[in-house]
Amino acid sequence: MMRCAVKGGGVGVVVGGGQRRSSSASGFGSRSVVRMPEDRGLCCGVRSRAADLAGVEMGRPNAGAVFRSPRYGRVRATAGVDPEDVLPDKVQAKSSGNVLPYVGVACLGAILFGYHLGVVNGALEYLSKDLGIAENAVLQGWVVSTTLAGATVGSFTGGALADKLGRTRTFILDAIPLAVGAFLSATAQDVRTMIIGRLLAGVGIGISSALVPLYISEISPTEIRGALGSVNQLFICIGILAALVAGLPLAQNPAWWRTMFGISVVPSILLALGMAVSPESPRWLFQQGKLSQAEAAIKKLYGKEKVTEVMYDLKASGQGSNEPDASWFDLFSKRYLKVVSMGAALFLFQQLAGINAVVYYSTSVFRSAGITSDVAASALVSAANVFGTMIASSLMDKQGRKSLLITSFSGMAASMLLLSLSFTWKALAPYSGTLAVVGTVLYVLSFALGAGPVPALLLPEIFASRIRAKAVALSLGMHWICNFFIGLYFLSVVNKFGISTVYLGFASVCALAVLYIAGNVVETKGRSLEEIERALSSPKVDASRAGAFLVSDE
Repeated sequence: MMRCAVKGGGVGVVVGGGQRRSSSASGFGSRSVVRMPEDRGLCCGVRSRAADLAGVEMGRPNAGAVFRSPRYGRVRATAGVDPEDVLPDKVQAKSSGNVLPYVGVACLGAILFGYHLGVVNGALEYLSKDLGIAENAVLQGWVVSTTLAGATVGSFTGGALADKLGRTRTFILDAIPLAVGAFLSATAQDVRTMIIGRLLAGVGIGISSALVPLYISEISPTEIRGALGSVNQLFICIGILAALVAGLPLAQNPAWWRTMFGISVVPSILLALGMAVSPESPRWLFQQGKLSQAEAAIKKLYGKEKVTEVMYDLKASGQGSNEPDASWFDLFSKRYLKVVSMGAALFLFQQLAGINAVVYYSTSVFRSAGITSDVAASALVSAANVFGTMIASSLMDKQGRKSLLITSFSGMAASMLLLSLSFTWKALAPYSGTLAVVGTVLYVLSFALGAGPVPALLLPEIFASRIRAKAVALSLGMHWICNFFIGLYFLSVVNKFGISTVYLGFASVCALAVLYIAGNVVETKGRSLEEIERALSSPKVDASRAGAFLVSDE
């Protein structure tokens, strides 16, 4: 039993006989009190100096006793001297490793995600003629929507595979449906083969949609995890933009659509080869009890001087093999239901806010507003997406996830309101074309600032290691299900209620999202995954008084 409580002007860490200690800690029968200056509490991921030393390996409090902390290094105590008065003899080690190459390899999955979603938009007209379905809107719809259905299956499958096989091996396995799906689509001589190819590609991007943010969050250093996590969304945008560029030769060469699909085989193969030499997630290895392999992965990612520190954090968070991997039913238990529902709600708001409807049908909206260049309209939307995501990446670890989400959804609500008014007010009719472009670009820019990159980054941070892969997969499954139905019914709803009313509905969803995020979402910037997990899993957190927290670990 461990508890931290305020005593006068300082914080006392009281360690009882029942405290859970690491194997190297010396036992002591009497209760020992270490007094430290009050700094910060531990609430929703905020870590205090007291908390840093609360789980420290401690010898008997006599002369020469050594206190270990990942933040303060080795602190040697002397008789009659408080640890707060003793300077650490070794400051926190600076990492000599580099995670960027491995993040780059993982982002090949994000590029393929965006590319497979975007490639069919430009190619659909031409492949429909070649495959004899130019007059069959239903089969054309199947060519488009089969990918989304496959992605839904893939997102759920990816979570289970990542838990069973590990992150890197699942990536390698994921390259198979991505490459085979692309090959079948490129060589299809009938619509059945095309649909099978699109289905396999969908399964592949569904797996990668859950796996890429999961892997990046687990290997990224705390101080830049937000920036690296948002790179996932940036590369999805780049993939969509690449699909748009790949379609430019279609006007001169109608058979070019086969090359467009075939190109994506190359990054699929590179993904498999890159992951074959990339380190496994140390957190997954530790969860499986593979300690020596976890240490080797940490050394490869951060350098040998960080091994002790990271392993300490993993042990302190209780991530060992004490508990078996969570089942799907465990996600809905009282222990995890709140945090899992938060993840699902974020993706629900993301999709019901209308982003895919805006992107999928932006060219049609622009055309109805008098903008005749479809390519120019799509390029403008894609550029806004990339630009906004780059800004978000630079702000993620400074402004925080929660503030970016609130800003993003607020901007999306205002943009949707502008779009709705541009189609409603007769006084604005002469400017409807300009307002449609401005509203759409501002909407996509606002989305890219937070609603786009933050959910996929935030979810692996707030989910406990035991449920992380499956919970991320479940939330991404919500994403793909909403994506599928919005794409299927958007035009029907527009025809029944009108585009202005639909956009007003999207604005209302964005406003509700702001209220939900303000009241439920926790801030995670600047905290390690282990700190966040310990904070969110603490049975008792009493923050009624500033600086006073009672944390029980039983």
